[in-house]
Amino acid sequence: MTTRPLRALVTNDDGIDAEGLAILAQAAREAGLEVVIAAPTRESSGTSAGLTATEDGSGRVTVANRELSGLAGIRTHSISAHPAFIVLAAIQGAFGPPPDIVLSGVNNGANLGRAVLHSGTVGAALTGALHGARAMAVSLAVGPELDGPRRWGATRAVLCVMLPLVMGLSAGATLNVNVPDRPVEQLGELRRVPLARMGTVQTRIEQLGSAQLRRVRAPLPDDPEPGTDAAILAAGYPTVSELCPVEDAPHTVLPAVLPRLPAAHG
Repeated sequence: MTTRPLRALVTNDDGIDAEGLAILAQAAREAGLEVVIAAPTRESSGTSAGLTATEDGSGRVTVANRELSGLAGIRTHSISAHPAFIVLAAIQGAFGPPPDIVLSGVNNGANLGRAVLHSGTVGAALTGALHGARAMAVSLAVGPELDGPRRWGATRAVLCVMLPLVMGLSAGATLNVNVPDRPVEQLGELRRVPLARMGTVQTRIEQLGSAQLRRVRAPLPDDPEPGTDAAILAAGYPTVSELCPVEDAPHTVLPAVLPRLPAAHG
């Protein structure tokens, strides 16, 4: 009796044409996973686990088949939707059998601290985990020059270690991985780290006037909290943090007896 390979959905929030998406998909295939790619048609950064999609007049969301360079044989879909919407569709069988693993990234910019709540990359991973898949979000900590060349060797080295680890995790496990954008020979050892209290997000909201707001890129902090993902990454180490999908709080802040509702007035 042969065992089928684990099935992986590869998605991102930088869009279907992002180089990091292809890097992640190629690494997943080399790790022995059965890969399907489904990603937003356009950049969807900062969308968290939002389920927004662009619908036509009859309420349908268009799925376009694509071919990506270097990924022959991998089914690839472009969808005008947020990454969490795409993951939920995949879980419900939109692109074939539901995935065992959800891989999101490689994001163009670090996702650190509790601010990962806002990340579309992390939101996709958490959505997969919430529905029983193993999940990993991967980000490359690029500098302010967001359009410059990337040192993908470091990312490939980290994925070579992390993908087999994810494949062995239990259902619902979620990892958040950040890789320094530096030559692989300058890469520190992989470190398991806690989240910074705030960390960074890829975008921040800037007020231009009384009636105008603008979304802009957010820089890394100059003095990250010691021992956290932000500090360890800044020191040149790739980091991995375990995340929890939405669940009941481990402790209660409510009183043992809840207040009574006021009597109805006729």
